[in-house]
This record gives sequence, C-alpha cells and structure tokens, in this order.
Amino acid sequence: MKQIRVELGERSYDIVIDSGVSGTLDAGGKGKLLVFDDRTFELFSSKFETAPEFKFSFGHGEKDKTCEKMVSICRAAVNAGLNRSGEMIAVGGGVTGDMTGFAAAIYLRGIKFIQMPTSLLAMVDSSVGGKTAVDLPEGKNLIGVFHQPQAVLIDPDFLQTLPERELHCGMAEVIKMAAGFDEEFFSFLEKHAADLAQYKTFSAIAETVIGRSCELKADVVRQDEKESVSGVRELLNFGHTFGHAIETLSGFSLLHGECVAIGMVIAGRAALSRNLWSAEAQKRMISLLEKAGLPVNPPTDITFDDVLQLMRRDKKNRDGRIAVIIPEKLGKLTVIRDFTDIELQKIWESAYE
Repeated sequence: MKQIRVELGERSYDIVIDSGVSGTLDAGGKGKLLVFDDRTFELFSSKFETAPEFKFSFGHGEKDKTCEKMVSICRAAVNAGLNRSGEMIAVGGGVTGDMTGFAAAIYLRGIKFIQMPTSLLAMVDSSVGGKTAVDLPEGKNLIGVFHQPQAVLIDPDFLQTLPERELHCGMAEVIKMAAGFDEEFFSFLEKHAADLAQYKTFSAIAETVIGRSCELKADVVRQDEKESVSGVRELLNFGHTFGHAIETLSGFSLLHGECVAIGMVIAGRAALSRNLWSAEAQKRMISLLEKAGLPVNPPTDITFDDVLQLMRRDKKNRDGRIAVIIPEKLGKLTVIRDFTDIELQKIWESAYE
C-alpha cells in the first residue's frame, strides 16, 4: 500500500493506492450516493453492496459532461435522501469524477465526496486536486469550481478491465508529469517503455507509476490549490492549450490523453522556436509518447483558425494573451504569453512538415 498526503490545511486528504482498496469502502446504507457512468456501472456496480436507490449512472464520455447531466446527479441525491452530512462517491474516469465533484460542491451548497478512479488517467491526474467542471458547446470545463475530495482511493485492479486505448491515454498524463516536473521519473519511464502500452506488463510497475505521478500532482496542488495568477498549478496544463482545442474540434473522437500528447509535442515545437528547448529532448519526448501508444501529430482536417478561436477562450489567458506552457528542459516548464498569432500558426504548420 502507498499513501500520499495532499497537504491543504483543513482540506487535507489522503491518496491511498492499494490493490483491493475499493473493497474497504463502506458504501452501503443511506447517506451515500455512488455515481458511475454506464460502462463503469455495468463493470463494477455489483462490487458495492447497497440498495439501487443509492446508485446512479449516466452516459459516458465528454458528450455527457453537461450541466443537464450534472443536475441529474443532484436530483438522484435528493431521491436518495442525502442531507448535508451525506456523501457522493465517484466511481469511474475523469468525466465521472469531475461531474460528481461538481454536483457535490453545489448540492445543498456543498457536501463531501470521495474519488474512486477506475481509469489510469483519472488515477494519475484528474482525481487529485479538487478541480470539478462540466463542458459547454463553446469549450471544455468552462463551468466549474474547486471542491476537494475527502479521499482518493486508487485500486490498480480496476485497470485490468481498461481498454488498451484508455491505458495509453492515461500514460499521456504520466509522461506530462515526468517531462514537466521530474527528469529522473522520465528516465524511469524510458527504461520501462516496453511496459507502458499494455496492462499485462504495466501491472508490474503500476504502483510506482501511479504513486510518483500522484506525489508530483499533490506537491503542485499544495503550492497552488486554485491555480492563482502566475502560480505553479497552471504548469499542469502542459499540452492542454492546443490539446483542448483539438479535442473539441475532433468532436471528442480523439480522447483527452491523445490530445494532450499531441499538444505536448506542439508545445515542444513552440519551445524550439524560441530556442528554449533542445531538439534532443523533443526527440526523447516524442519517442516515449509513441512507445506508449499515443499520437504525436494533429489531425489534418483541423484548421489553425479554428484552433486559435478556441485557444482564445482558454482559462489560463490573461489580458487577451494566450498562455502556452512550454518545456525548458526535462523536468522544468515555463509559461509564455507573448506568442503572436503568426508565430502560433507557424508552430502549428510545422507539425505537417
């Protein structure tokens, strides 16, 4: 078992990583609502012994990450009789965690919730840090609040049912954390690159990979809980400025981790254009992403003009200037806010050269 403390004063909580930890959760009885997406419900609902009225599921994927579906979680809480001492438990991937956390934050002006992530991406990233949100047609995560969980319970056994593509998506966030914050961890991933793309071999290093990713995320959140202006937390968006735009424009046919991988490579090209990053480091990052089964180039049917329009709505922007998180070296990131539109277009077009 590995236990990591997220130090946030009175909002502090533990991340517990242990095979079988999901079986230790007391999810039965009144006062708790378990929230699943429909796929996770089919796979895991029977693991939790509680009456049907204390379980709720909704559709899966970004298409269901809406205000309407989030309100349906709140209505399920009413029907389950949850009061202010009640608790929601998110069992699923990043969408489930975001939706449940947001619902818990606004239901009765705020109740407790627990994160129980079932995807690698949620285990290493979205379940930690208290970000909750829903999407709008105009872009991802445009409505949300910070609402820290009471605990994050990570059971690597859930990964045994994870589709290969979802495993790859989770690795995008792992590589992001390593490339951005820990060169030694990046080297570890390179050493074990053959194990990253399939669960049968990944399982041998799962606790190390998940644990180190969570340690890095917890340290960033401790320093900057709510992504303050010029705070360190915005660095966690490495790969997301371009990535979120690509994800939206693909109609979510590309998954979040795939878009983050593409966005990281484009951010690396942006760094190269300013001579702030070495060609060798870029080559290493691309190689590791490819070995983890991830795409590294944007789709050819997405235009820069459309990407730029969405990037202008990015939450990290200040005074109309687009924020691009770029790598300076493995283990170190910085924010550049003075890229011109022409520069960004050249960087985008370089992906097709």
